[in-house]
Amino acid sequence: MSFITIDGRKIGPEHPPYIIAELSANHNGDINRAFQIMEEAQKAGADAIKLQTYTHETITINCDSEDFQIHGGLWDGQTLYELYKGAHMPWEWHKPLFEKAKKLGITIFSSPFDFTAVDLLEELDAPAYKIASFELVDLPLIARVAQTGKPMIMSTGMANEDEIAEAIKTAKDNGCEELVVLHCVSGYPAPAEQYNLRTITDMASRFNVLSGLSDHTIDNATAVASVALGACLIEKHVTLDRNGGGADDSFSLEPKELAQLCMDSKTAWKSLGNVNYERTEAEKGNVKFRRSLYIVKDMVEGEEFTKENVRSIRPGLGLAPKEYWNVLGKKSNCNISRGTALKDNLIKKQDV
Repeated sequence: MSFITIDGRKIGPEHPPYIIAELSANHNGDINRAFQIMEEAQKAGADAIKLQTYTHETITINCDSEDFQIHGGLWDGQTLYELYKGAHMPWEWHKPLFEKAKKLGITIFSSPFDFTAVDLLEELDAPAYKIASFELVDLPLIARVAQTGKPMIMSTGMANEDEIAEAIKTAKDNGCEELVVLHCVSGYPAPAEQYNLRTITDMASRFNVLSGLSDHTIDNATAVASVALGACLIEKHVTLDRNGGGADDSFSLEPKELAQLCMDSKTAWKSLGNVNYERTEAEKGNVKFRRSLYIVKDMVEGEEFTKENVRSIRPGLGLAPKEYWNVLGKKSNCNISRGTALKDNLIKKQDV
C-alpha cells in the first residue's frame, strides 16, 4: 500500500505528512473553547481535527475500589470515572463540531471507544476512525470499526509486537483496506529519549503498513525527526493554553507551536527527496568557486611549473586540482601573468 486517502487527501511517504490536531479533553467542558481550538488548528495548517468519543459511563464504571484509582502522574488521586466524567466530549456536541469543521474546511473524525460511539460517528458520516493506544487490545472494537469500510489509524502505545500484529490482522480480516499504524509512547508527557523512532521504519516493513507517529513529547523535535524515518502521519494534542488546567493541556501544543510543526514537518519531508548524486540547481552557480590550478607568480615562456608558481586555489576556472602533480615539471609555452587560470593550452607539449 503506497497511500491511503482520507477526505480526498492522500497520505503516504510520497505525500506531505498528514497532521492531526488532537482536541481530546482540551475543550475543558466548554464547546466554544472546542470551536476555538478547531479554528486555530485550521489556521495553523493542520489537515484534520480529531475528537474522542466516549462518556464516563461507556468507558468505565463508577467504582472507587483500588482497581479504579489513579496513583501518580497528571491525574493522581482521581478514579477513572471521575477523570472521564470531566474529560469526555458530550455526545450532543459532535454534530455542531462536525458542522463547524465543514465550515472551516478542515477534516474531522474521532476515536470511538465502544460500539455505540461507532454508531454515532457513522450517523455523522465520519470519513475515518482512530483506534487509541489503550484500545488496541480491544479486538471486537477494532473489528466493528473495520467493518465500516472507512480508513483506520491505530496507535500502538504499550503494545508489544504480537498485540500489534493481532490488531492489524483483525482490522484487515474485517474489511479494512486503508490503514496507518502509529508508533506511540503512552506517557503524558513522554520523554523524547524513550521514543525509539527507528521503530517507525521497522514497523512499516515488519507489518507491511504505512507508519506514522502519535507524539506526546512537549515540543516538535521528535515529530519532525520522525518524518526522516518515514512517518507519513503525525498526531499531536493541541490546546489554546498549556497552562489551562485541563486534563491534557500540559502536554499539548499551543497554536503557534502547531503552526511550526505543520511547516517544519513539510520542510523535512521536502528535504528527503530522492537518492541523487547529480549537481542540484542550487549548486550550479557555485561550481566556479571550487578550487582549481592557478598561476600565482608571473612566468616567462619556457619556465618550469613549480610549487612556487602553481597552486590550487579558488575559483574553479582552471585545471582540476588532481592535475597538480602532472603539471609540475612541465614548461609554459608563453608568458603567463599571475592570476591566470592554468589550462592545457598554456602548457608546452613535450617532445615524444
